Amino acid sequence: MDKVQATNLRPGMVVSFQDAPHRVMAFQHRTPGKGNAVVQAKLRNLRTGTQTETRLMSTESMERLSVEGRAMEYLYDDGTGMVFMDSENYEQITLGRDLIENEAPWLEPNIKVTVQYIGGEAMGIELPKTLDVEVSETEPPLKGATASASPKHATLANGVVIKVPQFIETGEMVRVDPAEGRYVERVK
Repeated sequence: MDKVQATNLRPGMVVSFQDAPHRVMAFQHRTPGKGNAVVQAKLRNLRTGTQTETRLMSTESMERLSVEGRAMEYLYDDGTGMVFMDSENYEQITLGRDLIENEAPWLEPNIKVTVQYIGGEAMGIELPKTLDVEVSETEPPLKGATASASPKHATLANGVVIKVPQFIETGEMVRVDPAEGRYVERVK
């Protein structure tokens, strides 16, 4: 098992915190004018789904857990959880919505994901780096607005609200980074 210094934590990493596997949801490196630098991290317990905010000294380290990924396909939401099928042996597993609540809005039937296993137990999923989603609602474009101008809010077909450039219109397809929930480019 690797040790990772607090300043090297990144969203999506799985670490051992208080003897339980936790996924790093967000982190912020703070350097106050006086005193030592600290890392403020938001962690989610992968067994219980509870979120914790913790403050770590920049010199502290945590144990990074080994995560095995298996290619699977999302099938449907059965009311108790999300059902995935292994692409190789057609075995199906159900993951609780609380384990994948950040990723759930991006799931559409037949999307290929990587289910993450820690010690043989399914603990979460990893979405593709980018997804193409239709803009279902946004303000009309401003005349003369450029891509560098201030962005506007857009509601995607899956209900997620992101910021997009002024030239994007309702009905267009956009490429989105689901991990950060941000616009990447217009789909041609």
